[in-house]
Amino acid sequence: MILVGYNAVAEVWPMAALNLTLAVINVWQLVSLLRTRHDERTYQVVEVATDDNFLAHVLRVHWSDIAKFNPEFRFDDEHRLAFLTLNGDEVVGVLMLRPDPADPAVALLELDYVTQRYRDLSPGEFVFRRSGQLTAHGFERVVTPPGMVAPYYSRLGFNQAGDRYVLDLTAH
Repeated sequence: MILVGYNAVAEVWPMAALNLTLAVINVWQLVSLLRTRHDERTYQVVEVATDDNFLAHVLRVHWSDIAKFNPEFRFDDEHRLAFLTLNGDEVVGVLMLRPDPADPAVALLELDYVTQRYRDLSPGEFVFRRSGQLTAHGFERVVTPPGMVAPYYSRLGFNQAGDRYVLDLTAH
C-alpha cells in the first residue's frame, strides 16, 4: 500500500495499478491462509513404517534443519512410531515417538519436525489435538525430550515439567 501511495503521488499510474493489484492478491492469499489453517481438511496425518523409504528420504532432505532443533535425534532404532503430516500432497512435518517402557500410555517424543514454511503452530495443533492418531495408539500423555531447541510446546497446551514438556491428551 505504501508503494501504491508513493506511485500515486508521483503519478506513475501503471505502477500504482500494478502495486494495487499485487496488494489485493496478497490480502486475498493471507485471508485464505488464515481461514483454512484450523480447518480439519487442511492437514492429514499418515502413519508410516520407520523403515519406509519415503520417510528416509524426507529425513535426509531436511536433516540439517532437523539437527538445529533436535540435535540429539538419531534415526537408529525401529521401536518407534512415525507419522507424516501432509497438506495435500506436500509433506509439512515428521513426528516420531515411542511408548515409554515404564508406562505404555506415555508417548516419548523423539522428533517433532515441521518444514519452515509451516511453522505457524497449526500442524502441531492438528497432530497433537485433533488428528486422533496418538490416542488411537492408546497414548494419554506426550512427553518431550530434554534440551529441545526453541520449543514451542507451551503455546500448544503442553505444561513445562523441568526440562521437558508434557501434554495430557485426555484433557483435550
